[in-house]
Amino acid sequence: MISYPTLKKEATIGVTAPSSGVQEALHDMFRLAIERMSSRGFNVVTGDTAWTQDKAKSAPSRNRAEEFNEMMRNEEIDAIIPPWGGELLIEVLQDIDFSSIKNKWLLGYSDISALMLAITLKTGIATAHGTNFVDLRGEYWDETTAMWQEVLSTKPGGTVIQHSSPQYQKEWKHGEPAPCVFDLTEETEWKTVGDNPVKLEGRLLGGCIDILRHLVGTDYGDVAAFREEHIPSEPVIWFLENCDMNATDLRRSLVQMKYAGWFENCSGILFGRSDANAPVGNYTAEDVYQAMADELGIPIVYDIDCGHMPPQVTFINGAHAIVDVADGKGTVEQRFV
Repeated sequence: MISYPTLKKEATIGVTAPSSGVQEALHDMFRLAIERMSSRGFNVVTGDTAWTQDKAKSAPSRNRAEEFNEMMRNEEIDAIIPPWGGELLIEVLQDIDFSSIKNKWLLGYSDISALMLAITLKTGIATAHGTNFVDLRGEYWDETTAMWQEVLSTKPGGTVIQHSSPQYQKEWKHGEPAPCVFDLTEETEWKTVGDNPVKLEGRLLGGCIDILRHLVGTDYGDVAAFREEHIPSEPVIWFLENCDMNATDLRRSLVQMKYAGWFENCSGILFGRSDANAPVGNYTAEDVYQAMADELGIPIVYDIDCGHMPPQVTFINGAHAIVDVADGKGTVEQRFV
């Protein structure tokens, strides 16, 4: 059984940085995000770690974990949204108090996805893979990003439907910010191996494969125990996005996950768009997707709205999902059951 938090109106958002904080040169951008969220009716509480950054992290790992634990225990904080991802989230996992995790949303992506997946696997509490806090600083939100609020406000037992974006951002232009933050210029096309329509059903699990692969074989990545306790006999749909890996590193990571049993009773894999996936020789990401489809005998969908080429569909770790993909478009129905 999965437990689903519910985002209430005028919620208090805790912003803490279990990975990277915001360096001083970008504090104005961070303040703008706080102002925009406040103007939308949210109360924003920031931790000390959100304002600092040194040696590839916001603070020493113990400090980061303690601040996260405090915000999680704090009954006045309704949801936690880190400023963004980073590099060294994995250091904090040993000091996270999983026994005190409350039924409140944690929303983020990139490096944060290791903490989100670990929480869902260890506790059965749903977590939300989607936008980060700093990218909510726009004058308005594009229609795909904006769904984060509706998704997180869905009550247990409810259903929420999202659609693939009309356009996506090819590259970041921080010096030329758009009113909605993202520069959406490229036509979105969700693709499938074999170019056939695909319909998947199962429990969602996933995040940034660059860091999730490092949970394999650890207490924080015990997929088998989660399945047995929380979703017995139910298939899983994995959603994965690649931040920095080339094609062969992606392949090695997926094979490791396969060897660890992560893809047992898997109904399909969704891969996000990526500006990584560099080919090695003539070996491409598309070759990786084909290999996974052949070896696992499951549908593979790629270039979906997930990851470092926004906007993003908000995927809920643990939710029951039905994913339909045809003619370059996708629909994701999530049921909080």
